[in-house]
Amino acid sequence: MNKKTIKLLLKVLLTGVAVYLVFRKIDVQETWQVIKKSNLFYLFLASLFFVISKGISSFRLNCYFRDLGLRLSELQNLKLYWIGMFYNLFLPGGIGGDGYKVYLLNKQFKTNVKQLLAAVLLDRVSGLVALVWLMLGLWFWVEVEWPYLAGINLDVLAGVGLFLVPVVFVIIVKWWFKSFKKSILKTSIYSLMVQTAQLICAYFILLGLGINEQVVSYQFVFLLSSIVAVLPLTIGGVGARELVFIFSHDFMGIDKNMAVAFSLLFFLITAFVSLMGAFLKVDLEEKH
Repeated sequence: MNKKTIKLLLKVLLTGVAVYLVFRKIDVQETWQVIKKSNLFYLFLASLFFVISKGISSFRLNCYFRDLGLRLSELQNLKLYWIGMFYNLFLPGGIGGDGYKVYLLNKQFKTNVKQLLAAVLLDRVSGLVALVWLMLGLWFWVEVEWPYLAGINLDVLAGVGLFLVPVVFVIIVKWWFKSFKKSILKTSIYSLMVQTAQLICAYFILLGLGINEQVVSYQFVFLLSSIVAVLPLTIGGVGARELVFIFSHDFMGIDKNMAVAFSLLFFLITAFVSLMGAFLKVDLEEKH
């Protein structure tokens, strides 16, 4: 049994355990009723902003590719990005979306594999930095009961984090990703736009579920769950997101059933949008 098979089996196992723990903590029937009664118009708007966020993400990645001298049209890159989304979500045990992009671009343009890997890695890191920064910003608008850190001024820590996160990111790029220094400002703006679009997506899902209270708290937990979902522990982040919402109930008072319904709807939107990548083909030999 090779390493890839073992990693896939571990992911399946962790996903199963996470889903089992989630369903033990919620009222399944009540959660299903909440989903059934959701407003489809708001879910459509949520899907639209999710698509917008992914479109902007593809622009950000293309900036990194251009730093390497690759000249893909935005349409070519968008198709490549969407195919990668499909691979990441539906074929987690295979080559993966990032691996597919690196393989295809190396084959077509002979661009150094390490540089391509650096581009897709920095693309993810840039998105993660924006997630953390926005989450720290939302911290000042939520009420959290965290007895384990009693006596520590978390507002001060959040304020320091708001300053340090972008500074550290710039240092990392200038030190380890020197090839991409010239696009750091543009790609950072793109990253903030991506996460803002996803926050708007989350807002419309909340409206679709009829949630009008603690909206910022739900969005804060959504950002936190997105950070956890980045970790390659479960398939497509399934179970991991829901567990974050479940545990956040104890510290922020959000409704567990509503939170899991929200998380499941976000996953369904992600899956539906990513599925479109299965029907796309990208011709890198076209003139651009």
